[in-house]
Amino acid sequence: MTATLPTATDPQSGAATATATATAPPIPQQRTRPGGLGVRPPAPAHPLLRLRSSRPDLLLCGAVLIAIVLVQGWNITRFPTLSDDEGTYLAQAWAVQQGNGLAHYTYWYDHPPLGWIQIAGLTYLPSLFVPDWMTVAPMRFSMVAVSAVSSVLIYVLARRLWLPRWASGLAMALFGLSPLSVVLQREIFLDNLAVMWILLAFCLAASPSRHLWHHFGSGLAAATAVLTKETMLVVLPALLVTMWRHSHRDTRKFAVTGAVTACALIGLSYPLFALLNSELLPGAGHVSLIDGITYQMSRPGSGFILTPGSGSNGVFRSWLYYDTVLPLGGLAGALLLIATPRWSVTARALAGPALAAVLLAAVALRPSGYLPAMYVIQALPFLALVLAGAAASVTHAVLRRRRTPGERRSLVYGRRLLVGALAAAAALYVLPRWYDGDRTALTADANAPYRQAAAWLGREVPDPAGTRVLVDDALWLDAVHDGFEPGLGAIWFYKADLDPAVTRTLPGGWRDIDYVVSSPTVRRDAADLPNVKAALEHSAVVAVFGSGEDRIEIRRTDRVDGS
Repeated sequence: MTATLPTATDPQSGAATATATATAPPIPQQRTRPGGLGVRPPAPAHPLLRLRSSRPDLLLCGAVLIAIVLVQGWNITRFPTLSDDEGTYLAQAWAVQQGNGLAHYTYWYDHPPLGWIQIAGLTYLPSLFVPDWMTVAPMRFSMVAVSAVSSVLIYVLARRLWLPRWASGLAMALFGLSPLSVVLQREIFLDNLAVMWILLAFCLAASPSRHLWHHFGSGLAAATAVLTKETMLVVLPALLVTMWRHSHRDTRKFAVTGAVTACALIGLSYPLFALLNSELLPGAGHVSLIDGITYQMSRPGSGFILTPGSGSNGVFRSWLYYDTVLPLGGLAGALLLIATPRWSVTARALAGPALAAVLLAAVALRPSGYLPAMYVIQALPFLALVLAGAAASVTHAVLRRRRTPGERRSLVYGRRLLVGALAAAAALYVLPRWYDGDRTALTADANAPYRQAAAWLGREVPDPAGTRVLVDDALWLDAVHDGFEPGLGAIWFYKADLDPAVTRTLPGGWRDIDYVVSSPTVRRDAADLPNVKAALEHSAVVAVFGSGEDRIEIRRTDRVDGS
């Protein structure tokens, strides 16, 4: 059930696109020299049909892509600091690779498992040939491939949304080279994978070919994005807007219905999986999907994002620490485009991405919501697109607004001079800040304490197979590779208090634990974990790496004489 429809000529309205070919505006008399002064600016470019058939697009996209891969890949194992979430997802991917199910502990429906199943696939070959590399730092290189694909999709989407070539390259650079992007896209987060799939969904929804299978494919890609990270649900209305604006009015109802159906059917596989495992509804003695959703919805809020001192405000300030241009400039661009669809072709074409940015910002602004640090990853591609689109709109307005045939040469030069001045001012503001942020990412070594602690465990513990150690998630796979028993020998520290399958093996509480690796995460959460807190209190430091709040202590418990 496919149909090839005429190439889109203007995304403004279905009526405007009903004709088979572009209807060029009447062109007034021009000077004979093409491109000379006084020539009426050309009509908007056609959207990109096939990237591989356009050499200028290939060259520009390839050049920006090389820069992104180099900046994101260089020093990736040393910066930023290894995070607990990275260790969680990679350890679960390791369990999938080992055939141990969806997780090495009981899978409790905290997130759909498709995300770390993809990570298991991405890391399969490296872990097959070099098993010891299956730890967080080396496996970050798999995220470079994800970022590369997402960056190319950004370029393709920008061209399909009628942005000129230079603005598409700008969107790609904003997405991949912003210090905020470099830091977050290096990390093994489900959000990075979900962004790749939702960008594919937008590219298919905005396809100028308008095959119906493109829209079905868009629904499938959107469902994959949601099953990779469930918070992508927020973006689906914006995807629907994009599909609506870029589909042909004659087949729009089939396109949208097909996409929604495909998305819903694939999305329902998750509750169906829980139902078939008798884990859909809460019950005694088992986990359930409803319990998992209830937990996520009831997580304590981190406060209003603009309230000084709140957790959300701290996360927001950390984003702005790395980059103010993309978060604030992108949001301003989204609001500008949403307010000007009547006057701007770019605003109409970018209505979907602008709506996505605003929806994600509205969720982040909930007064009592929980705001994790990686939340902004989902907004980065849309912020980059609308910021580049806003730049294109301003440039178009300066160069072409109220331009008349035979315009005076001085006025034409004035327009160009103004555009040049605006571009120079933007570059002077942005580039020094990005240089400092990216230089830190390229040169800093924030993970030396983790590497030293992992090396100490492998070198100094005489009988790892018979030793029990509490570690944070980021160090867990290092301990497993050093010979500690996965799950009950090397123990995620909070499982010692929160997982009945683990606590049953610790009848003596902290007395059944040999070592605690006290990282910032462990010290922060220990107050609410009695066994972990007791293990820290009844232990002595035998090695310490780093200093200050970021130090990592290896502590041995006093199992014989402790009381």
